[in-house]
Amino acid sequence: MDISQSFGKVLKKYRKHNNLSQEKLALLCDLDRTFISLLERGKRQPGLSTVFVLANQLNIRPSELIKEMEEELL
Repeated sequence: MDISQSFGKVLKKYRKHNNLSQEKLALLCDLDRTFISLLERGKRQPGLSTVFVLANQLNIRPSELIKEMEEELL
């Protein structure tokens, strides 16, 4: 698993935990739904500001997203 896939897996986990569709999360973050889909499938990597926006809408700290990504990669 690479970094993009790891981020996608963690993002999807938290999105589902918050009972959000890709479309709803995208609207909350002012992003496109297809971008959320690409992130979750590991086809795109988010910028730092996007990580912060996503984490905020998922009610977690950005560091928690990164920590879980790291655990996925180990």
